[in-house]
Amino acid sequence: MARHSFIQMSKLPNVKGRISYITSHARQENLYATYQTADNAFWGNLARESQQEFQRSGTDGKCIEARELIIALPEVYTQYEPQQVLEDFTEEFRRRYGVECVSALHHNKRKTNYHIHLIFSERKLLPEPDVKIAARSVFFDETGKRVRTKKEITGEDGQIRKGCTVIKKGEVYESHLFAVKDERFKSEAFLREVKEVYTELINRHISDPEQHLKVYDKNSVYLPTKKIGKNNPKAEEIKADNAARQEWNRTADMALLSGISEAKIIEVKQTEIHDKVSRSIRKSGWLPNLFRSIVSKAKDFLQGLIRQQDMPPKPTLDIDMAEFRTMRNLMIRVQDEAREIRSLQDDVLPKLKQQLAETKGVFKGKERKALTEQIKQTEREIDRRLNRLPEILSEDGYPDVQAFMATYREAEAVVAQYNRDLAEWERKAKESRRPAAKEQHSLPERESVRNRLRQLQAQGRQQKPRKKSFDRER
Repeated sequence: MARHSFIQMSKLPNVKGRISYITSHARQENLYATYQTADNAFWGNLARESQQEFQRSGTDGKCIEARELIIALPEVYTQYEPQQVLEDFTEEFRRRYGVECVSALHHNKRKTNYHIHLIFSERKLLPEPDVKIAARSVFFDETGKRVRTKKEITGEDGQIRKGCTVIKKGEVYESHLFAVKDERFKSEAFLREVKEVYTELINRHISDPEQHLKVYDKNSVYLPTKKIGKNNPKAEEIKADNAARQEWNRTADMALLSGISEAKIIEVKQTEIHDKVSRSIRKSGWLPNLFRSIVSKAKDFLQGLIRQQDMPPKPTLDIDMAEFRTMRNLMIRVQDEAREIRSLQDDVLPKLKQQLAETKGVFKGKERKALTEQIKQTEREIDRRLNRLPEILSEDGYPDVQAFMATYREAEAVVAQYNRDLAEWERKAKESRRPAAKEQHSLPERESVRNRLRQLQAQGRQQKPRKKSFDRER
């Protein structure tokens, strides 16, 4: 089953040390290839100039000398020649953004995570060094910050304080080998673009469309789950979070099939989850139990909307069109399945729980045990059916409920418009008294409608499912 791509960016305060680490066979157990578009002198000069500028700026924190992307590759990529893969991915970045790179292709120790480390410069090398000559004496204090007068760096004894610098008139006081940092590398838009670019590049070399990756869409009705890395001390916490997220996702599927719009589900997700989590973090920091509680309450809220929503009637079709009839039959199938789930959730399970609550007494242990087992079986059946919903659609090529519903609604609109056009044509034909006048009104083309439906189906099936993680931990 297809999954989300993983592409992560981080800041590097020690670019030379990081390059040494990712490209060292002695320090990397499974290092398959390395590649660089500039020599070591380039990275040494970049680090030195970045640190000098950071010192002069007087900014707190750490100096960021470069940035790094980690790009996870599907295991199918182990079949390809490592050096060629690495060079293709690195040159794609250099070609697109025009900056120098160093990269390495690794496996983790268990060989379960095949990935690229790609370090890139935020600065371009200038065609000629930019050298600044002092027109008068220039003074720098102990921190490297430029000051206006010599008095500001002179001690009580009248001598220049230790660590301060004086550049005399005519001497070089500042030189630059690099342009200023490209601000776009700091933006969210850049990271989104990189994810799109590399996900497309990864998919280009995967022949099976079912295995294609997708960039996680933050505006979808679903919540992402997280990958649990090896020896992660928060493994149980992440596992519990993922369970809560999956419960929300399955409830979102039920909401879509119940006729609740995507916009409404996204609104509930925003107000009942994202907004409340943000307020909680601002007030108390990250509290995992509180997060799960918020998601659980949002799920219950959405289930309340589902109960208020009558299932839409089974769609009918007034025109013999195989493409839409296929989608209609699929819609009927998943809606029937959704009705069965709602019956189990809203009728069968509550009644069993009520019976269990009412079955009291010393001599009714067997009845309570039987009812408890029935409740567990019913809950397992609900879980099985909820998991089955997206699988029914995936059998016909649709990645998930959201993608299918969007495609179906568009197709429904196309067919409805055709029926309106056909009715209008028939009305005009009947109103016309002259036999030849019927020919003046052109009959709507069924073939063009079929073609449009086929196009919609293809687009819906090409979308990738929400599955697995967009936020893997390493």
